[in-house]
Amino acid sequence: MPATTDVTHLTDDRFASDVLLAPGPVLVEFTASWCPPCRQLAPVLADLARERAGELRGVALDVDEAPLTAARYGVLAAPTMILFRDGEPLGKLVGARSGRRLREELDRMAA
Repeated sequence: MPATTDVTHLTDDRFASDVLLAPGPVLVEFTASWCPPCRQLAPVLADLARERAGELRGVALDVDEAPLTAARYGVLAAPTMILFRDGEPLGKLVGARSGRRLREELDRMAA
């Protein structure tokens, strides 16, 4: 998947340093290049990352390129999003959704 300036693309090797050891909230999208709903969700996540810059990081992890991390967190479908804060998962969302719905769900998880 191509990198953007708003959402960082990770591998298994960088997951711990960029997510688990990162201060504050990090939204991880487990994605795949062959997944149409993932492509639909990509601009929603990029907008969210820009909108909440400084308070929320957005990262993407391709399940085919990072199978160990996907398995570790029980990711069985793409897209799956997990919100982490200070290395701990706060909640999991499966499937594409609108930006408004995603913001509402993340706000509930982070509360």
